[in-house]
Amino acid sequence: MAQVPQTFFDALAVRTWCGLALEALGRSREEIDAINVYPVADGDTGTNLFLTVESAAAAVEAVFAGHEAGVGAGTGTESATGPTLADTVRAMAHGALIGARGNSGTILAQLLRGMAQVLAADETAGASADGPQLRLALRQAADAAREAVAHPVEGTVLTVAAAAADAAGAVEGGCGEVARAAYEGARAALEETPDQLPVLRRAGVVDAGGRGLLAVLAALLGTFTGEMPKDALGGAHMRLEPVPQGAGEAAPIAGELQEPGGEDTAPAPVGPAFEVIYLLEAEDDAVERLRTRLDSLGDSLVVVGGDGLWNVHVHVDDAGAAVEAGVEAGRPYRIRITHFGAGDVHTTHAERPLRERAQRAVVAVVPGEGLAGLYTEAGATTVLARPGEPPASGELVQAVRRAHAREVVLLPNDEELRHTAAAAAEQARAEGIRVALIPTRSAVQGIAALAVHEPERRFDEDVVSMTSAAGATRYGEVTVAERESWTTAGICQAGDVLGLVDGDVAVIGDDVEAIAADVLDRMLAAGGEMVTLVLGDDAPENVADHLEARVRERYLAVDTVVCHGGRQGSLLLIGVE
Repeated sequence: MAQVPQTFFDALAVRTWCGLALEALGRSREEIDAINVYPVADGDTGTNLFLTVESAAAAVEAVFAGHEAGVGAGTGTESATGPTLADTVRAMAHGALIGARGNSGTILAQLLRGMAQVLAADETAGASADGPQLRLALRQAADAAREAVAHPVEGTVLTVAAAAADAAGAVEGGCGEVARAAYEGARAALEETPDQLPVLRRAGVVDAGGRGLLAVLAALLGTFTGEMPKDALGGAHMRLEPVPQGAGEAAPIAGELQEPGGEDTAPAPVGPAFEVIYLLEAEDDAVERLRTRLDSLGDSLVVVGGDGLWNVHVHVDDAGAAVEAGVEAGRPYRIRITHFGAGDVHTTHAERPLRERAQRAVVAVVPGEGLAGLYTEAGATTVLARPGEPPASGELVQAVRRAHAREVVLLPNDEELRHTAAAAAEQARAEGIRVALIPTRSAVQGIAALAVHEPERRFDEDVVSMTSAAGATRYGEVTVAERESWTTAGICQAGDVLGLVDGDVAVIGDDVEAIAADVLDRMLAAGGEMVTLVLGDDAPENVADHLEARVRERYLAVDTVVCHGGRQGSLLLIGVE
């Protein structure tokens, strides 16, 4: 990517940095995934870092787009030539916070937040930052990230970040000189990580999170010099010569569990089974109590953020208890629970055994936590689609990899995700996975498809059966209009209740139960055997009882199933099979 070198750290430099970092992580993502052995050998560090930076870059682009459209004019923060440095670094940090994935992505989000705290501290000082300010920002980033980790371990991304800050603090000059020193310091520290963390030495790799940070710092250097260091874009500093177990092993690091007798190569217990991540709205004192609670439940605890919004990451055996702790502290949402699988272990204690691929799996996009639980119970790997924030193709590819199967059926469950899902399927096929995309347009169609899924059948037969079940399911929705707009049923105003049938607005009103009943009658007019009702958190309490009674009274031999979808964006989803 050809770029005009930036002299100072201004809004345009932030935008350039995000773009270059996304490109660098995109080129090295698979290699970073391949060396991911700590804290869990789940092969997703590069992907998690890419998705985190993708969210940060999207937030920065939104600031520039809003400025160009005149959004925010008169707020006192706009400039005559573009967004301010403060606006863009805050957006970058916020985007990384809400989009952080995994242990590495969560730490990167805190690194960016630490930089933003310095660079946006004094908005009246000017539209750009110089070398000394960048040195301070890198120092604050490293310190903030270390404070966010419950039990820091040397030989990880924290070590690389600290080395970058130390090297930057030792030089004078502008942003280019500071960025080069930070990159070189990180590069040297990364090469030493196998000597600090025995699990890396045994595997013959450097730390994957530190390797990802090196790519991000290479992008920072490229922002100010116009040239990206080639050795940060893939292939270098990746693999060393593995050390055979028991052969000249270095002394164990502090905190690494050992079996009696002191041999750090002896097998030890497997780590927690689940990774739990969620955003949390909570006060600072409640978060301190939450840290203590989660630290007693598991490991790999990282809590980042501030100003009322936090990103919580922890590995536990009791995922429910980790979520309940969040409920006690405030309001958790965008909850992601990932099962590491029997083949994944905490490789600070044991090497990762090869895990055989399943023959077939189902990957589905779902709009709410309740539906995610329902799909998971049925054996599907889920991707949670937050209201207004559909998943990117990279997130779908990551879910396909996580399913760890030779054959995958992909259910997008949203018409607008058709192209995203197709791109993800194509990428997965290029990796040797057989993927069939069933164009489900609603989660209720996905439920119907999953109900007839039989892994023992031939793949083509199973896909045909699931496609037929989804196609035979009509889908409806009851939601609230966010703004005035034209619809197929006329003009609606903000706050109106909308009833949709097969994606088109069929009725507009102000009473949720009446609109839901109208939609249900329209859908059952053509017949049906099964009605599925998926209630959102904001649906009236009695709407399900009202609709169930209506079906019993008016439609003979039609069964009704009620599910709770959670924060799914709409009040009610209706499926008729």
